[in-house]
Amino acid sequence: MKLTLCIEIGLLSHAVAQANFPVALNSTFGTAGSRNVRIDTGTYGPPVEEYHYFYDQWPIGLAVSKEGRVFTCYTRGTYAYTLGEVISETAEAAYPSLELNTPPRGLSNVSNGITFGSNDESHFISVQALYVTPDDTLWVLDTGRPTITQEEKISMPYAAPGGPKLVAINLTTNSINKTYTLPPTVHYPDSYMNDLRFDLRPNVTESGGGIAYIVDSSNEGRTGFIMIDLATGESWRQLNQHPSTQAISEDVPSYNGIPFYLRQQGHPLGFQEEGLDGAELDQYGETRYLRANPNSDPLANKNAFDKVRNLGQRGGNANGFTGDSLGNVYMLMPEHNAIFIYKYARIVQG
Repeated sequence: MKLTLCIEIGLLSHAVAQANFPVALNSTFGTAGSRNVRIDTGTYGPPVEEYHYFYDQWPIGLAVSKEGRVFTCYTRGTYAYTLGEVISETAEAAYPSLELNTPPRGLSNVSNGITFGSNDESHFISVQALYVTPDDTLWVLDTGRPTITQEEKISMPYAAPGGPKLVAINLTTNSINKTYTLPPTVHYPDSYMNDLRFDLRPNVTESGGGIAYIVDSSNEGRTGFIMIDLATGESWRQLNQHPSTQAISEDVPSYNGIPFYLRQQGHPLGFQEEGLDGAELDQYGETRYLRANPNSDPLANKNAFDKVRNLGQRGGNANGFTGDSLGNVYMLMPEHNAIFIYKYARIVQG
């Protein structure tokens, strides 16, 4: 299986700094210090370009179209919208419209005394990731699991069928082309869709429509990959709870040398529990072991498990990464205030 896995990332985005650690809104400093972020001296690599400033909503993902349009997404809490487009150096607007970002019945529903995320298939609930394919389609990954506040406690309700979805938007018409929802046998109530990649080659499925690979980083341990046949809409899971997709027990990330823990009122210090956070296809797209549907191939799960290989350590906790046609994988490394580049050397077997 030629699939680069990024395991145990996204740690800093869900963590809280230890008490009394000074945190500034502007995370860059003119001089380095024991409690300051390292500065870019400009002695290596191209200069940094400041393109956009976020003031009202903090983004979780972005994507850029062929024409240079920039789209951003925000995991939903009290934000007015969860999918936006950059319209100036300091502002974004709801995309494609505020209406599509506003489920009429709200972001969550209560059933038998239990709160679930909205089951609205036609509106965006809480978008985690974006991706633009070569045909200039914007793909939107909606977890269906917003952050809510009940009795002064912040929580994330379980997903309800219909809420978690993959949406394709035509950037020429700014309209939705297609929406893919997932059955409860594929997307569990505790699933959390974190990232996505595509293989659009016509020969990867019998339908010829290509396939979407979605990461499930469930913080309750039911991690794995979700695959969708883009022509038929059929979906399935692979590598369920494989060790490579699981959280590392009692892992403590740090930022500038300061350890980060999960903090909840009335609870002891906790640890990050989400597992697999992202994925990147290699330039050869050899993912046939994930493409096999366990519903039609009884050996699919075993073959996928057997083909996982450990490609080594990254040198820190990464948060977001992508690849290029040369086989490089670029990893954002918050712990180092840097971008790491991993060079994948293809191993030819046979």
